[in-house]
Amino acid sequence: MLALQAERVMTLGEWEERWHDDRIGFHQPDVHKLLENNIEKVLAGRAEVSFFFPLCGKAVDMKWLADMGHSVVGVEISEKAIKQFFEESNLTYSEEPVAAIPGAKVYKSSEKNITLYQCDLYNFSSSIHGQFGAIWDRGSLVAINPQDREKYASLIISLMAKDCRYLLDTLLYNAELHKGPPFLVPDEQVHSLFGSSCNIELLQSVDALTDRYRGWGLDSLTENVHLVTLKA
Repeated sequence: MLALQAERVMTLGEWEERWHDDRIGFHQPDVHKLLENNIEKVLAGRAEVSFFFPLCGKAVDMKWLADMGHSVVGVEISEKAIKQFFEESNLTYSEEPVAAIPGAKVYKSSEKNITLYQCDLYNFSSSIHGQFGAIWDRGSLVAINPQDREKYASLIISLMAKDCRYLLDTLLYNAELHKGPPFLVPDEQVHSLFGSSCNIELLQSVDALTDRYRGWGLDSLTENVHLVTLKA
């Protein structure tokens, strides 16, 4: 099944085009249920946790966490997505270049502890904004080009502080019926990508088939959420 999508490539320009044309069916207007259901497992009793959102889009989850007193850092290629996030959240923001990443910009909320970098995810590193106590990966690992997964996993692991709790959302479906994105990421691949340096626990598995996905020709869709933590 993985071989069916192995060669599929989406360029950054194509993602920016999707935002430009408002072809963003992946955006959810409400806080993600699997984040809400598992937030206590992610926080593990901690307050003021630093959260990282890879490929953050304009996820409302960022404001939800910031309202609880956590800090949020996101990376997103689309300037439109970032500006819409602040506008739709009724937040004012500043904008400045990122010295360490040519062409990149950083947007900072004036009221909340939210910092969003507009750049290629693979140009981001712990030298830019340190490591994080939590990561919420929804629509990121499943969106990147399948051939980049090992590079992606290395980056994510490098951004994890020792106590980081990484909540990873993946999708299971018949890849013969949809070319992606979002791409199929089987549990075995989660283990092959992260298992050597991390413990992985499947927290929840839900039937996520909706009319939108039926419209793609899918006959089943399972959404899994994993808790990934660094081995001691």
